[in-house]
Amino acid sequence: MTEPTHDNEAHGGALGSRLNWLRAAVLGANDGIVSTAGIVVGVAGATGDRSTLLTAGLAGLLAGSMSMAAGEYVSVSTQRDSELAALALEKRELKEQPEAELEELTDLLERRGLSREVAGEAAVQLTERDALRAHARVELGIDPDQLTNPWHAALASFLAFTVGALLPLLAIVLPPAEWRLPVTVVSVLAALVLTGWASARLGAAAPGRAILRNVVGGALAMGVTYGAGRLLGAVGI
Repeated sequence: MTEPTHDNEAHGGALGSRLNWLRAAVLGANDGIVSTAGIVVGVAGATGDRSTLLTAGLAGLLAGSMSMAAGEYVSVSTQRDSELAALALEKRELKEQPEAELEELTDLLERRGLSREVAGEAAVQLTERDALRAHARVELGIDPDQLTNPWHAALASFLAFTVGALLPLLAIVLPPAEWRLPVTVVSVLAALVLTGWASARLGAAAPGRAILRNVVGGALAMGVTYGAGRLLGAVGI
C-alpha cells in the first residue's frame, strides 16, 4: 500500500513544482511587460526619436532582467541554505536519537489521520526504507531530490523578464512614428490579458479579476509615465 502512495506523492510534488515554475515565469514576463512599457511609453511622451526609445527600452530590459535574476538567485539560495541546514540537523538527530525520531514520525503520521497502529507500522517501514527522506517530507515538507537550484531560478527569471520586455520594446521602435504609441498600448494590454488569464488558471482562480487587475495596473503605469514624459518634454527637460 505504501508504494503507490509514495509514487503519487512524488508525482504530485513534481507537478506542484512545475506549476510553481510556470507561475513564476508568467509573473516574470508580466513584470517585464509592465516595467518596460512604462519606460518606453514615458520616453515616447517626451520624444519620438527612435534611437532614444531603443536605448531607453534596452536599458530597462537589461536592468530589469539582471535585477530579477539577482533577486531570484539570492532568494532561492537563502531558501536552499535553510533547507540544507534543516536536513543536516535531521540527519544528525536520526543518528543520535533514532527511537525518539521514530516516535516523532509516528505522531506526525497519526496527526494526518492514520490510526496509531497504522501510523506506527508506516513509520517503521518508511524509516527502514529511507529515514531521512521520510522525515524530510513528513516533518519538514522538503523533498531532498527537489531542492531548487538558484542558478536555474536566476536564469528562468532572466529569460521570463526578457521575453516579456521584448514586446513593448519592439512595439515602440518597429512601427512608423505615428503608430508607435497606439501599437504599443494595444499590444501591452493584450499581453496583460494573456498573462492575467494564465496566472489565474495556474493558481486555479477565476480569471476575470486577475485580468482586470493586470490591465488596469498596466494602463495606469503607462498613463502615469506618459504624462510625466509629456510634462518633461514640454518644459524642455
